[in-house]
Amino acid sequence: MPQHAQIFVNLPIKDMARSQAFFRSLGYEFNPQFTNEQGASLVLGENLFAMLLVEPFFQSFTKKTIVDAHQSVEVLVCLSCSGREEIDDLVRKARAGGATVPNEPQDYGFMYSHGFTDLDGHVWELVHMTGEPPQA
Repeated sequence: MPQHAQIFVNLPIKDMARSQAFFRSLGYEFNPQFTNEQGASLVLGENLFAMLLVEPFFQSFTKKTIVDAHQSVEVLVCLSCSGREEIDDLVRKARAGGATVPNEPQDYGFMYSHGFTDLDGHVWELVHMTGEPPQA
């Protein structure tokens, strides 16, 4: 079975300064080694990164049409969090930074989740697993 050391999720964005300011307001940092005016390496964890790429640069990697993430969805980015407090804090900061929060938090007993839609329409789901899911 393949085992990978890192993940880089590439997301198209419209405005580099605006996107960086939004994610910094949530407490995230960018790896300056892989950040410039065309792309920014958003550090999500030790080996987890989202590459925020301005649309013309993103387009150079594909012949397909870039979807408008405000109208369509191709990916749901889901991040594990340390607890409900971290999730609620990130959602609060995201909302304050201009994100939308399309759903109420969900508590399934074994898992708590909530999330937001960023300024470019990308969906970020946040989860904390508190136990084993029920067996069917």
